Amino acid sequence: MMEKCNEDLASKDLEMNDCLSFTSHRATLYETFHNTTKMRAPQIQPEEIHNILCIKPRGIGDIVLSTTILENLAAYFPLARIDYLTEDFAKGAVDSHPLVRQVHTMRKTEFVGSVAWRLRREKYDLVLDLWSNPRSAQITFFSGAPHRVGYSYRGRRYAYNHLATGERGEVHSAEHNLELLRPLGVPIISKKIKYVVRPEDEECATRFWEARNENTKPIAAIIPGGGWASKRCDPSKWIEIAFALHKNFVVQLLILWGPGDEEDAEVIKNGLGEKAVLAPKTSVKEIAGFMKQCAVVLANDSGPMHIAAAMGVPTIGIFGPTDPTKHGPYSVHSGYVHKSDLHCIVCNKLECPYNHECMKDLSVSAVMEAVKAVVGEILKTTGST
Repeated sequence: MMEKCNEDLASKDLEMNDCLSFTSHRATLYETFHNTTKMRAPQIQPEEIHNILCIKPRGIGDIVLSTTILENLAAYFPLARIDYLTEDFAKGAVDSHPLVRQVHTMRKTEFVGSVAWRLRREKYDLVLDLWSNPRSAQITFFSGAPHRVGYSYRGRRYAYNHLATGERGEVHSAEHNLELLRPLGVPIISKKIKYVVRPEDEECATRFWEARNENTKPIAAIIPGGGWASKRCDPSKWIEIAFALHKNFVVQLLILWGPGDEEDAEVIKNGLGEKAVLAPKTSVKEIAGFMKQCAVVLANDSGPMHIAAAMGVPTIGIFGPTDPTKHGPYSVHSGYVHKSDLHCIVCNKLECPYNHECMKDLSVSAVMEAVKAVVGEILKTTGST
């Protein structure tokens, strides 16, 4: 029945929305069949793959971390072009990557059938669902691709004919993306993530510093933003951290901010006075341009933190509700700090039910030690000559 649905869809004899209306019910039957029979996935020949789509709709940092698969795909499928599907706002997380040909976008509430129909026209040979949620599973299933890869999550297996383990284990999120390559037989030759800043995206930072031509010090940026309220280090703690940076290292302090961060950024700037400069309003790409010129970046668990690490900029992550071993900056030039002795640490709650102790009680000296461990050989200390 599922194959008949796909055939009807291709010939337009059955409307996409009719097909979607019974997908959930059919998925239950398919799951039962899948779990009681040994289903053989179609063999995949590298030379037959010419068009690949990677689906990762949202989460700027999540999309950046997913780039760990790209060098492996490009090496194993040398004839293939690689595209991405993201939501509109997240396109900039991957559209400058040299191995990505184009990025398709969709609206968050766009009808699944509409998205899938657009993708069918691209005639993808292979789709990797890096998200594997119910919506992306439907898009993958109706994409028309003969090879469809996703995680073995309950209720979504129907969408894929190559299944990766749904177990996250103890690996970093960047490496969890690599699990999608294993059922395809793709060798893991690289675990790198990558973000590329285009010259036009760095112009904002260049003009900003040229207008303030007195600065000759290495730049230390702090970024108070974060997707969850619980991830955001309190402005008062950022002020303490910034004062300690100024006291211990010869640096120019820079406050970077994006939409929704204005209030915290202003509070931090007012608390630091002339010891720090406040960046202008910037896009994600322009923030990346600023970070590229930094000696070190300190940030909450956020998209900019992952972008900084992906560019190879020394990065310190400030963590509380999320696990830094799985979501920390993924780079050899990075570190993280969290209050590991707190009873509720790594709670994964969007809002703190207590008093945000993971941030308010964070040790500033521990942050300074992390900075020294990552860039101690680069930055001059205030006591050095």
